[in-house]
Amino acid sequence: MPVDQSGENILFVLDGKTVEAHVQIQYQGSAERFAWIVPMQDVPEVTIGSQPLFTRLLGATVPTYALQTQVDQCGAGGSGTGGSTSFGGSGGGSGAGGSGGSGGTQVVYEKVVGAFQVVVLKGGTAVEVVDWLKNNNYQNIPTAPSILQDYVSKNYVFVAIKLTGGAGLDEIHPLVFEYPGNEPCVPLKLTRVAATEDMAVRAFFLAQDRAVPVNYKHVTLNPARLNWLSLGSNYKQAVTFGVDSAVANGHAFVTEYAGTSSTVPQFGIWSSAWNAAAFQSIAPENVVTTLTQQLLMWCGSNQCVYQHPLIAGILADYLPIPAGMTDYQFYGCLSCNLAKIDQTKWNAAEFAATLKQRIVDPGAHAKALLDTWPYLTRLYTTISPAEMTEDPIFRAAPGEPPVDPSQIATQRIACNGQRALIFPDQREMALDGTGLPPWDSLMPWAEKIEEYPPVGSKITLVDNTKKINARLAEWNGSQGWPPTSASGGGGGTSGSGGASAGGGGFSGGGFGGGNGGSANGEGEVNASGGGGCVFAARASGCGGFSVAGLGLLALALRRRRKLE
Repeated sequence: MPVDQSGENILFVLDGKTVEAHVQIQYQGSAERFAWIVPMQDVPEVTIGSQPLFTRLLGATVPTYALQTQVDQCGAGGSGTGGSTSFGGSGGGSGAGGSGGSGGTQVVYEKVVGAFQVVVLKGGTAVEVVDWLKNNNYQNIPTAPSILQDYVSKNYVFVAIKLTGGAGLDEIHPLVFEYPGNEPCVPLKLTRVAATEDMAVRAFFLAQDRAVPVNYKHVTLNPARLNWLSLGSNYKQAVTFGVDSAVANGHAFVTEYAGTSSTVPQFGIWSSAWNAAAFQSIAPENVVTTLTQQLLMWCGSNQCVYQHPLIAGILADYLPIPAGMTDYQFYGCLSCNLAKIDQTKWNAAEFAATLKQRIVDPGAHAKALLDTWPYLTRLYTTISPAEMTEDPIFRAAPGEPPVDPSQIATQRIACNGQRALIFPDQREMALDGTGLPPWDSLMPWAEKIEEYPPVGSKITLVDNTKKINARLAEWNGSQGWPPTSASGGGGGTSGSGGASAGGGGFSGGGFGGGNGGSANGEGEVNASGGGGCVFAARASGCGGFSVAGLGLLALALRRRRKLE
């Protein structure tokens, strides 16, 4: 089966000395068929990441489009606008085996990291790397040598990752890759093997300043192209067409959020109540009670709620639910089910160690990152396989302004019944009755296209503001907007709503182990996503994380739609 990589979510920490990349993983398929290949410039230290950290990052910074309605005061009260409004918004919804190799390819690092077996390959030719993968039960793809050659020629190492034997999908967790370097990068050239058309790539950055793309352009969207009436339902389309504009040419990002990292709530990421040592010698019938005291799960009302996404998987390893029982029937009263506890599976010391390694320590590290780094940036793009010809790299850009993810437009209703939208920047656009204008291809999707060189200030390559303003003025004039006077009676308002336009989860891919599998990310309302690739230490290349789905026997590379 072909691997489907539909998106990527990556968090970079920019300290100027090392590259630390946290990669969110979401995967659907058989656990034994899950595998990755990750190209990097140097042998990394691989540790466990925090899934709740990604959940909070996505929810706190998701772009939100809201609409409020304003009714002109008419009649005895004179002309003008007035009345209160209401509006709303929703956030958030957006093991490799063997130590040998063939030829010059050698295993230089091997480690179990949580639910994953990690092996680092070094040396050899692209063909020899592929031979090692085939000999260790990774799926054979005829095009693999040519895909890997670019990285092999730069002496990159390859990190081969599989789930350990017996690990289930509910044990999958983010991974953190750290090695010396100073420029994070997403190696999309390898990702294209498993990518879908218009794949979502979402990169977060924790640093002292705002992060920007260096060798990709930066796009600001034209607000007249967004569907405010449906609360930004065409957001992903707008981004896709915006980054596909001339000059950007499919290699560009938009900034969805830039500002204080304190916007990310830390509840659920880490808690002072978490204490793995409390389980060191605990009797199995007391485990759920102690987890409940530590705010990690609870059972009641005929259900069990797991307040950390890895708890259910860890319990399944050490206290598996007996056949014919639900989790509530078993975990809801372990003392009532003593005879049904599998004592051959239970090991208090190992349970405590696993809890510490997969939940407590990653949570503490995630909290420390948010406490240490004051600035958070969220960048987003969509890109198709045929456009994955260059690996984007990023840098900090001190002095760049913040970006608010919450955007509110106003629908103004005039006394004569005419309607128009007032954008957040106060420009106005008459509605076609109660619908949006029928813009043609001459109305740009991108308002500005900018470039950030490796050093120095940004350069504005395209500024469509005058063109957009001229089109708006022409359209408004044809609709008789703004009205020359207001008349009528009273004044009032109605209020309106909001929706999120972000999204995502990492969709795992990767030299599909065995016979493959499928990997899909989840999307929020308008910007679907998920998935993984990662970093580099210099502009000439990208040493990073790339989930390459070599379960694909072929991939038709087609050009993306372009707008004039």
